[in-house]
Amino acid sequence: MSFVLPETTLGVMAHAAGDLRVEHVALTAPTAEQAVIEIAYGGVCGSDLHYWTHGAAGESILKAPMLLGHEVVGTVVTAAADGTGPAVGTSVAIHPATPGGTAPRFPSDRPNLSPCCTYLGSAAQYPHTEGAFVKYAVLPTRMLRELPEGLDLRTASVAEPASVAWHAVSRAGDVRGKKALVVGCGPIGALVVAVLKRAGAQSITAVDMHDVPLQIASTLGADRVLKATDAEAVAASDADVVIECTGNHRGLESAIRGATRGGRVVMLGLLPSGPQPVHISLAITRELELVGSFRFNDEIDEVLLALADGSLAVDAVLTHEYPVEEALEAFAVAKDASVSGKVLLRF
Repeated sequence: MSFVLPETTLGVMAHAAGDLRVEHVALTAPTAEQAVIEIAYGGVCGSDLHYWTHGAAGESILKAPMLLGHEVVGTVVTAAADGTGPAVGTSVAIHPATPGGTAPRFPSDRPNLSPCCTYLGSAAQYPHTEGAFVKYAVLPTRMLRELPEGLDLRTASVAEPASVAWHAVSRAGDVRGKKALVVGCGPIGALVVAVLKRAGAQSITAVDMHDVPLQIASTLGADRVLKATDAEAVAASDADVVIECTGNHRGLESAIRGATRGGRVVMLGLLPSGPQPVHISLAITRELELVGSFRFNDEIDEVLLALADGSLAVDAVLTHEYPVEEALEAFAVAKDASVSGKVLLRF
């Protein structure tokens, strides 16, 4: 018996700052190039939390109620009518980006920088791009990535944030045999540690304010952990490569101070809009390379293979799981970095 798409499905909506709701949202029938995915898990991202708490994520400002969620995995229940994409019953991860636009110009091999790129659950464009924190998601087949054999849906739920981490490490260059410093060990920072470990970093120092994230980072491969309050020890890290994951000017300050002369600082954490009070003069006199890292491109394909063969170990980052009906509690736990890593919604 073929699957019949319901008219509505339960979803997680951000209506405004401080206004998060679990409610039924309308579904539209798939077009020829779209498939219907029964979502199994969705990871709560920092951007989801920002839309909930601040009504904005960086420069992306919430102007209307928006369905959240882009870290999702599930199973195809209706294949695309045009014959593209995976068959019914296939487990898939989702690549949530749709590159677009040609002006202003950007490197053709870096579509993540395209000016009109949309992302599931993002308010960067208006009308906003609806997310996929729903029981059933109607998505274009180009977003679907079939899971390699042996990779379960729960583990695959971190494919999207792990791809963000993978992209950031690639922006650092070849890290083999180098000293690395990771500032901020929330889920993304912890995954950066795991990717650095797999990539052959000689040593990895992880920095955070809280014990739980540092414990997770240690399990995922950090050789040394430091409290962010120990500014002297952080500054003495003398790291060849630093990846800043806090999205806070204090974290960026620590990253700059912790880099060796001539080192590279990858700015992965998304700082708030506006000027930031950071000692850039140190970057000049030490000839540091400051590079940005934004989302990812096709790294998700490599990530899925690494998750499947076990070379990228991520289990420790998954700390909590809630049914979608308890999304408000899940978001509250995810917001408290002192007690949680990656929090999953179960659909």
